[in-house]
Amino acid sequence: MPMADHPATPAVVLAGGLAQRMGGGDKPLREIAGRSLLARVIDRLAPQCDALALNANGDPARFAGFGLPVIADPVDGFPGPLAGVLAGLDWIAAHRPDAEWMLSAPADCPFLPSDLVARLHQARLDQQADIAVAASAGRSHPVIALWPCSLQIDLRRALLADDIRKVDRFTARYPRAIVEWPVQPFDPFFNANTPEDVAEAERIVLRDSR
Repeated sequence: MPMADHPATPAVVLAGGLAQRMGGGDKPLREIAGRSLLARVIDRLAPQCDALALNANGDPARFAGFGLPVIADPVDGFPGPLAGVLAGLDWIAAHRPDAEWMLSAPADCPFLPSDLVARLHQARLDQQADIAVAASAGRSHPVIALWPCSLQIDLRRALLADDIRKVDRFTARYPRAIVEWPVQPFDPFFNANTPEDVAEAERIVLRDSR
C-alpha cells in the first residue's frame, strides 16, 4: 500500500530501451541472484505506489508473468525515456484520472530506495517545484523523477513539435527539486547497463543478504 503521508502516486517503469550495451534483448529480464531486474524494481516500488505500469515496446506477452499493464511508446522511432514518461501519463489519464502525480523509474535499477516517493514529494513541496528528481554522488538521475500529470500535453508537444529528446532539456523548463541519497553501503540508483554491471549487482545482493 502507498505511504499515507503523500498523495497516491502511480508509477511507470521504463523498459522501452534497446539494451545495446547489454547486447540487445530484454534487459529487465536479466537475472540477479535468481530474480530478474524487473521483479526487483517492482518489489521496491509496489509498497510506495498505488499502481504500476510497464513501458515496453514490442510483444507485451513476454512480460505477462509480472501482472502489469504494458504500454508502448506513443511516439515512433525509440525517441528515448521521455516517450516512456508520456506513455505513463497517457495511461494515467485513461485509467487513473484522479491521480495528480506520477513516478518514473527505469527497469534496470534493482536497489531503488524505500523512501523514494516520500522524499521526492517532500522535496517538491519544500522547494515549490513542479518536478522532483533523484540524485546520488552529486549526479542527478533525470528518469527517476516525480512528475505532475498536468504535464501530459506539454510533453507531447515537446516530443512531437519541438523534437526534444533529452529529459534534462525538457525538465529545465520547469522548477525542479533535486533530492540527494547517500551511496553507502551502495548507490541506490545503481543501474545494470552491461554484463559487468549485472555481475556487480549480484555481488551487492549477495553481500547485503549476509
